[in-house]
Amino acid sequence: MKIGAMLGDVVRSLFSKPVTERYPFERKPAPERLRGKLYWDPSKCTGCQLCVKDCPSNALELVVLDKVNKRFVLRYHVDRCTYCAQCVQNCRFNCLNMSNEDWELAALNKEPFTVFYGKDEDVDFLLARAAQAGVSESCA
Repeated sequence: MKIGAMLGDVVRSLFSKPVTERYPFERKPAPERLRGKLYWDPSKCTGCQLCVKDCPSNALELVVLDKVNKRFVLRYHVDRCTYCAQCVQNCRFNCLNMSNEDWELAALNKEPFTVFYGKDEDVDFLLARAAQAGVSESCA
């Protein structure tokens, strides 16, 4: 590139408005088909684990507490998810959906990137069991 052409570009850009968007301050609506955070409806789930098998990034884990009474907890690793929606397409019972509104998922630490879906008492039971297993391993 010649100096004259480059100098012309520099002068032209001095008198034009910036083309960047002021994102956090001026938000545009998200596209309707945007694939954001995954949501799970435990009342529709049968525990077939087809979503877990089809996830290419191993972002889903379905913990079966009691299959007869349909007590499941879905552990969703947001940091592993590639947002391909393969799990949503293959779910026969439509219990998985991807939000087009909840897509701003940045965080400063790793704790919010593991999400537990299910009934509150089932999630509490699973976390207590995991904590108890961690304590018994450290004592042995």
